Amino acid sequence: MKPWIFLGFLVIVANFYSQTPDALLKSVVNKINLVNDYKAEVQVKASIPFIKVPIANATIYFKKKDKFKVESKGIAILPKQGLSDLTGFLGNTVAYSSVLGEEKTINGNPTQLVSVLPSDENSEIILAKVYISASDALIYRTVLTTKNSGTVSIDYEYNHNKQYGLPSKMTFNVDIKKFKMPKSVASDIRNNVQKKKYKDNEKGNIILIFTSYLVNKGISDEFFKAD
Repeated sequence: MKPWIFLGFLVIVANFYSQTPDALLKSVVNKINLVNDYKAEVQVKASIPFIKVPIANATIYFKKKDKFKVESKGIAILPKQGLSDLTGFLGNTVAYSSVLGEEKTINGNPTQLVSVLPSDENSEIILAKVYISASDALIYRTVLTTKNSGTVSIDYEYNHNKQYGLPSKMTFNVDIKKFKMPKSVASDIRNNVQKKKYKDNEKGNIILIFTSYLVNKGISDEFFKAD
């Protein structure tokens, strides 16, 4: 290998490993801030032990910083933890501290763990473990420990809208007994807790597949007000 090529390689490696947690998070937040609003179609597939949840289709709307709306004719289990809640949490950079952790390859993407601790003791999120790719400033996994929904692990995939940090697919792994479900599903779960006796920390999966994004087309504040 020629010396100058080797030197260039060392510079790239050094830049990767010299990333601070704040710099990694800032790169993600900068992408988040490119999105003023969006509309997307989403298909929701839920796999919960002993419960049959039909596939649902929904339309979701978001406007920064914290406006979020879901329209669906069926029962759509849409966890806000990985959608508007995480976006709002990371966007408020003065509300948390962060530290670097392990390096991990997730679905072929080299990532660096950043552990994020909120400074507000009333925060719903207690701890966020965020796996970030330094090369494209994207989150490929988060593990959120929350007050009311236990621990939620989320894997992200991207395609056409990765320039905005908007995923094409999200896979949630949730604690069934703690995770907040729609009332009809929660009722079935309570019945099955009595009949089947869910184990502590028993998991369920929720998969969201996003299509037809419309980004930064403008959504009025009035649209998000209750009907």
